[in-house]
Amino acid sequence: MARIVIAGSSEQSRAQLARLLSSSGYPVYRLCASAGELRRVLNECDDGILILGGQVPECSADELYWDYGEHVRILLIARPPVLESCEEDGIFHLALPTSQQAVLGAVEMLSQLHRMNLPKRTGNDRQTIEEAKRLLMRRSGLTEPQAHRQIQQYAMNHGMKMADCASQILERAEKERNA
Repeated sequence: MARIVIAGSSEQSRAQLARLLSSSGYPVYRLCASAGELRRVLNECDDGILILGGQVPECSADELYWDYGEHVRILLIARPPVLESCEEDGIFHLALPTSQQAVLGAVEMLSQLHRMNLPKRTGNDRQTIEEAKRLLMRRSGLTEPQAHRQIQQYAMNHGMKMADCASQILERAEKERNA
């Protein structure tokens, strides 16, 4: 099942969404109040569903889509002016006020899309990515989330799978050692 992350500036709306989803059989992975916290969580979970209850301070839905849209399905639940400011077609919208059934229907649809479209990583792919992250951490002094994000960003910018990008990093390091 997809990891569901809920973010938004209102603690009440985050808690309300979490209760609705949990009571309907959708486990909620995390609740996030700030852009920094949200980005850390998205970096650590790789894929899933992000539900934005309105706006997240210092971060737009479009920015989140640009950074994570390849791996995370995004549902923006907000008032019409916020929805109208959203430019990306890949972000799913629900206008407030909305019903619980509409929210649950949207989450079910995104869960099905998640199951159908996300490629499954093999154990070898995961191992390759972890090795590349360790290399970047050692060489560049990055934290694990920063190394992950660097590989992820490069892969997205070049239309590659993360595992392929990680393989290239390891191959370059091996050539440097042998040179």
